[in-house]
Amino acid sequence: MNKLLFTILVLAGSSSAFGQQAFSSLEEQMTGADFKATGLEKLSPDELAALDNWLRAHSLATLDAPAGGATTATGAATATGSGDARGFETQKIADMDKTTITSRLVGKFSGWDGQTTFKLENGMIWQQSDKDKFYIKEIENPVVTIEPGAFGTWKLSVEGYSSKCKVERIQ
Repeated sequence: MNKLLFTILVLAGSSSAFGQQAFSSLEEQMTGADFKATGLEKLSPDELAALDNWLRAHSLATLDAPAGGATTATGAATATGSGDARGFETQKIADMDKTTITSRLVGKFSGWDGQTTFKLENGMIWQQSDKDKFYIKEIENPVVTIEPGAFGTWKLSVEGYSSKCKVERIQ
């Protein structure tokens, strides 16, 4: 049972596999041996369908992203989340578009705590990849900049503050 729970959590959290293509069922994602090893073959077709539906509804790949790009306060266009591959580790560093990303965080923001996820207005989702902590008084929809760093890393900063954290793109 622990293997089953672990597999479900891994599949739900692996947005790069789900986020770049349409949702696939567990049977399509797993080898036959893995499917059997996790005990999923014991589920009825209805139970398996219910589990697939739950994963589909709760995976990062199914978060609603706004259509089209956003504009900054200066009127400069920002990239849209769809079709913009900046930040995905599947790209070779030499081939990666290294332009700065400017957008707004969706919702309230009060800093990062070492495991913060950042959902941007342009549809991109980034996750903190270092353990730094930074706290501020809560603000709504702040402008953020994500810029390339050394060795294929990316750093996020919030307009008006000098602190930065390393991030990696998950959607």
